[in-house]
Amino acid sequence: MAETEAAPTLAVSDLEISVGPYRVVDGVDLDIGRGEIVALVGESGSGKSLTALALMGLLGGRVNQTGGDVRLNGAALDTTDDRAMRKLRGTAMSMIFQEPVASLNPLMSVGSQVAESLIVHGRASERDAYDKAVAMLADVGIPEPAKRAKQFASSLSGGMCQRVMIASALIARPDLLIADEPTTALDVTVQAQILQLMRRLRDETGTSILIITHDMGVVASVADRVCVMYGGRIVEQADVETLFAAPRHPYTKLLLTTIPKITDEPKRELYSISGTVPDISAFPEGCRFRTRCPLADDQCAETPPFVPPSATETGRKVACWHHDKTEALQ
Repeated sequence: MAETEAAPTLAVSDLEISVGPYRVVDGVDLDIGRGEIVALVGESGSGKSLTALALMGLLGGRVNQTGGDVRLNGAALDTTDDRAMRKLRGTAMSMIFQEPVASLNPLMSVGSQVAESLIVHGRASERDAYDKAVAMLADVGIPEPAKRAKQFASSLSGGMCQRVMIASALIARPDLLIADEPTTALDVTVQAQILQLMRRLRDETGTSILIITHDMGVVASVADRVCVMYGGRIVEQADVETLFAAPRHPYTKLLLTTIPKITDEPKRELYSISGTVPDISAFPEGCRFRTRCPLADDQCAETPPFVPPSATETGRKVACWHHDKTEALQ
């Protein structure tokens, strides 16, 4: 029992996801402690959203989890058992989806959708659940929440639908919240409000949060730890201050270089990483970033281990043969 109580909220080991014959997520290890906020970052096509869907047991079609162990609060999850996962979704674990307009039911009122998980899982009566839904809509910054609760998603803006989706995910105060680009459609003021709400949920209930984003400003403002993903693999992991101050993987360094700085010269050309994330059928052997990496050499044709870069850096890991040369990159 003591071992289970000490276990992280989420523990993922050697996760593999395949699309047909192609392995698109390869050997992902990920832990999130109680009350910890972890950011999973990387370009589109890196495998971030597929990882999130696998954790929720929402893969389908030709996309399958082909390996790995997923544990929630120390208990192993069979993410392929939809009946078992339904008991957990909306209560023990919730997800804010990337496309809220497509995720909301057009035939149910907004208030009914937000209240649904409380009713389905017996957390509240229909009346109490609806009242809590209206209160949650107010918490996520929706004006006139009682009025909006009676409306349908089709009458709301994209940003408003995003806030409805966030309310649905937060209302049951889950142990684990997975937020896939939760602030994409929101203006800066509402974005700050939502991030503050997520931090408050963490502080009040101990909810652990996995936030998936490519917005490094969001990462810097909300995350405790960062995992950088490229080509279906996590290539660097560190606490947020360490990662921003001294990235060790070339991909991380170049990703941070793309962010405009207030100290940049006026009209300076924005930096971009050359090339694109490879197609899933054309991942190179060895390090998957090597076809775009300025430090790549013949050694990079072998897969680098994901290990601490030195004996003194036990809180971080990096998968790069040349992590000691990254500082020189501009």
